[in-house]
Formats: sequence, C-alpha cells, structure tokens
Amino acid sequence: MSAPLAERMRPKSLDEYIGQRHLVGERAILRKMIESGNLSSFILWGPPGVGKTTLARIIANRLERPFYTLSAINSGVKDIREVIDKAKNNRFFNQRNPILFIDEIHRFSKSQQDSLLGAVENGTVTLIGATTENPSFEVITPLLSRCQVYVLKSLDKKDLQSLITRALADDFELKQRTIRVEEDDALLRFSGGDARKLLNILELVANSSAESELVITNALVTERLQENLATYDKGGEMHYDIISAFIKSIRGSDPDAAVYWLARMVAGGEDPKFIARRLVISAAEDIGLANPNALLLANACFDALQKIGWPEGRIILSETAVYLANSPKSNSAYLAIDVALALVKETGDLPVPLHLRNAPTKLMKELNYGKEYHYAHDGDNHFIEQQYLPDEIKHRSIWQAAENPAEQKQAEWLRKLWKGRF
Repeated sequence: MSAPLAERMRPKSLDEYIGQRHLVGERAILRKMIESGNLSSFILWGPPGVGKTTLARIIANRLERPFYTLSAINSGVKDIREVIDKAKNNRFFNQRNPILFIDEIHRFSKSQQDSLLGAVENGTVTLIGATTENPSFEVITPLLSRCQVYVLKSLDKKDLQSLITRALADDFELKQRTIRVEEDDALLRFSGGDARKLLNILELVANSSAESELVITNALVTERLQENLATYDKGGEMHYDIISAFIKSIRGSDPDAAVYWLARMVAGGEDPKFIARRLVISAAEDIGLANPNALLLANACFDALQKIGWPEGRIILSETAVYLANSPKSNSAYLAIDVALALVKETGDLPVPLHLRNAPTKLMKELNYGKEYHYAHDGDNHFIEQQYLPDEIKHRSIWQAAENPAEQKQAEWLRKLWKGRF
C-alpha cells in the first residue's frame, strides 16, 4: 500500500517548499541561517498543515546533520534523555550539533521541557520545536529564552493552487489518470490554508472514482466530503471555525449560541485550556471597560480549570461564557492600544518630558530631571493638571469612551478633572 498523497508530495528542498516566503524566500531570515550553516534553536508556530515538520526535515537534510524527532503526544522524560544521550554518543569530532525536532512541543509538561534545557544550552542538540499554540503560554520561559520564535502563516490561494497543480503533474499515482480541476473553490475552502488537508481532500475525491478521467467540481468535492469527513477536526478548519463562532456569539451577546458552540468543542475533545485562553482574550477585547469584572472572572476560570480539570471544568467554562455573553460590550481599550501603536510608528521614539524622568543621580537632578513634576496625590481629588505626553503629541487623543454606563461615568470624571479634555 502506497503512502498517502500528502506524504508522497512532501518537499525535499527549499525550492520545492510552498509558502512562508517571509521565512524562506530570498534573503529571508531562515534561508540565510540555513545557507550559512549557523543554525540556532528555534520554535515554529503556526496552524496545522503549513509545513512546520517539512521545514525541519529540509533543514536537517540541507545541513547534513543527524536528525532526531520526538512527538510530544507519546514521548516522556525518559525518551528525551535517551535521544540526548544518543546525540552525545553518536557525535563525531568537529561535527555540527544534531537537530532534535519536537512536534507539538506545547503538549510537553514543565518537567519534560526542563529536561531539554541543559542539552539546548550547552549545544548537545539544536532544538526545533513545532506548535500550533502560542509559545508564550505553552513553553516555559527558560526554554523560550533560548529559542527564536518564527510564525508560519496559513497558505494563501496562490500557494494552494500551486500545490494542486504540482500534485496532478508530479505524483506518480495521480499521473496515471486524466484529472482536471474545473472548479477549485470548494477544495480551497475546505482545506482552510492547510496543505496536508488539501492533499487529503484531493486524494479522497480522486479515489472516490475508478474512472480514468475525472473532472473535479465544487459540487463533487462537497458531496465526497459529506460522505467521508468527520464533522469536527480539532486540528483543522472546523477547530478554527467553531472557536470563531463561539467568540462571535459572545461578542454578539447571545448566550444560547455561545453555550452551543462551547458544547460542540467539549464534545469534539477540544483542549479546555485553549477555550479558557480565548475567553480571557474576549473579556479584554470585547467587554473591556464596560465590565472590568469580566476579565477577572475569565482569568479565574483559567486558573480554576488547572485545579479542577475535566469533566467538571465544562461547568466553569459555561458559567464564564454565559457571563461574558450577557455583559455589556466595549472595545475602547483594544482600539486605544492600536491607536497608540500607530502613533508610535508615526512619530518614533519621542523624548520623555524632563519633569517625568527619573532622577536617581546628582547629575540627573542638575539636568532638571523630574524637577517640575507634581505629585498627583497632593492635589484635590488626588489630581494636579500637568502634561504627561511628549510635546509633539500633547494634544492628540488616544482613548475614546464607548457608549456604555461604566465608561461614560469614567469619561465624566476625566472631563471634570481635565476641564473638557475628554
């Protein structure tokens, strides 16, 4: 029995690799690193099927280094130590570091990640980790500080079309038949930017017919998928579609829909920590200052899940989802930080006004650092009007109160203090 199409089409070189031009294109960071041979440890973060494992293998082959691989799903501390010992014992004089590739590194526990630290730090192995989850949450700080993080993107339409064309032209089995893609919208839509999923769908559709000639249409793809694919894939398109529907239901103040989509994820085996993290983000992004308690509850939900676990954790998630959906909504804090970031990009590194600067030394005091600063708590209502923004942008407005009782009350208080500024 032959390997699946996705495995048969796995690129062997950077020239065959599709997508991620920002990392492996001409003069891009990873291509430079590979061409120089000076490889440092790094983590590849991106959605499923965008080439994380393939890129690690290409790098190992190109640099002709020993390549060890572990999957976080079925490897423990003992397996890690065995690989590290093997890397030490099999290394020849002046040979470059072996590469240790760890797929789904976010699934490693703290103790498993701790067991990697020494080998990464002393150069026994060069670590390449792959993760679909934000490394800031899932990778311990000491290990993260020893690795660069490179973000991989979902493949765009042009990338996916190139992949289809190449598969039909180059794959030995598909070339035995006449297969023409008349419509590719369904192929691209169901793949969700996932190369592996796209090739799996193409293979499924091709294998569904024994005829020597096949015309692929949107209707044919949809029909074949409805007959063969599971309704929830926590590693693929449905994973992202359902979490999107869940967050949009909370944002749209529909607790019924929020709990329904939550139930779909729970029934589908979704990682509860993934759901809880999205609730924390939603509390800050969509509810914000309209109800600051929402962020406190969402954060408490995340902590409680760590202590309680499953299946009771579903009740904590449900309580939080309903509360967030029922809360008044505001994105003023979210908009404010984006306005401020745009202002920083526009104006650059503006100097801190002298009266706001710290003055820990005599010289700094002589240079008038902090000289005219007024301690706010000495004023009426713990407020003294003074300038806090750099001179160049002192009249710019960044935060705008949203139309909800909590923020309107805050804005009214600021207007009283600042005499109409807000």
